[in-house]
Amino acid sequence: MRIVSLLPSATEILFAVGAGNDVLGVTFECDFPEEARHRTVVSNTALPEGLTPSEIDAVVRARIAAGEDLYTLDEGALRTLDPDLVVTQDLCAVCAVDITEVDAALAHLGCRAEVLTLDPMTLDEVLASVEQVGRVTSHEAAAIRLTGELRKRLDAVRSAVAGRKRPRVAMLEWTDPPFGSGHWVPDMVTAAGGRSVLGDAGTRSKRTSWDDVAAAAADLIVVTPCGYRLDGAKGLAEQLVASGRLPKEIPVWAVDADAAFVRPGPRLVDGVETLAAIFHPDAVPLPGGLAIAI
Repeated sequence: MRIVSLLPSATEILFAVGAGNDVLGVTFECDFPEEARHRTVVSNTALPEGLTPSEIDAVVRARIAAGEDLYTLDEGALRTLDPDLVVTQDLCAVCAVDITEVDAALAHLGCRAEVLTLDPMTLDEVLASVEQVGRVTSHEAAAIRLTGELRKRLDAVRSAVAGRKRPRVAMLEWTDPPFGSGHWVPDMVTAAGGRSVLGDAGTRSKRTSWDDVAAAAADLIVVTPCGYRLDGAKGLAEQLVASGRLPKEIPVWAVDADAAFVRPGPRLVDGVETLAAIFHPDAVPLPGGLAIAI
């Protein structure tokens, strides 16, 4: 099977279930596993480099309002790869090429590739999407084994934090303007032994205000900016603390958002384990390289 992945999380899932050798095309963001970096890049960003979070927000809003794309699709690369399967999403226009653009490109090229659209909104749906990818790529047994292992790890976390006081947690997906995390992230907070106070599972991340952040009366704040690794998240969290917008007594953590929080794939379980260690440090060890206290 010749596969093109238009989503970093899909690329991760494909490799995790054993279909990595069939992946020929990826996006510019597909950086895990390392082998994915050596595939043909068929999708790139249309956003300028070096923008601040507020500038990114402004450009994204302006382009969406104008009906302009946030990503470019290399039709020449698609024609050359001639895929049998294209894996994409219809979840968020800011995350990947719009599904209508994919359909239009394939029709224009006369490509008869099957299009698999992944749209998980909860943690359970993310695990289900792993098994779905396994079925479509003839790696169902491996996918079921993988999700079984992931569920065992989740069960271990739930057992470790059972009966403990659940801290009120504000997960910030963006810092300027502030966005409360939705989708599967509130499920991750719950699984880790916390209570999400800025977002609800199964709903989209939503813009909020600093007054609302304060009113949420969080016991701690976790900065998990979409598109940022730990160093970048740490810098944004430090800027946020220095701005005085947060109550000084509230602990603030930064996490590697791209590695374990905003990409709906197997490593979300790493994120759950990380959150559990932040919330309940005497019960769960903190995994290395995914979080830092500010």
